[in-house]
Amino acid sequence: MKIAILPSARDDLADGFDFYERQREGLGNYFQESLFSDLDSLQLYAGIHLKVFGYYRLLSKRFPYAAYYDLEGQTSRVWAVLDCRQDPAFIRRRLASLRK
Repeated sequence: MKIAILPSARDDLADGFDFYERQREGLGNYFQESLFSDLDSLQLYAGIHLKVFGYYRLLSKRFPYAAYYDLEGQTSRVWAVLDCRQDPAFIRRRLASLRK
């Protein structure tokens, strides 16, 4: 299984990095390493996650974040990596806007 991290998800990861780096120096790097490790698991486990708002949702093991992805052939396309503490209505709108 190939993993494609789309530009929208890369932007989300950069925003998360900035947020955690402001909390404590070095924490942003730990955030990114943890999330990339979670995303790497899609090579083996893509498609087993619960579907939420039309996407599969992979919950991060160490941070309150979720990766939203779909499958196209042998590729997992990661569309967004969002903070789970946000209003679910915001998350729904954000994910709906990605398909346009």
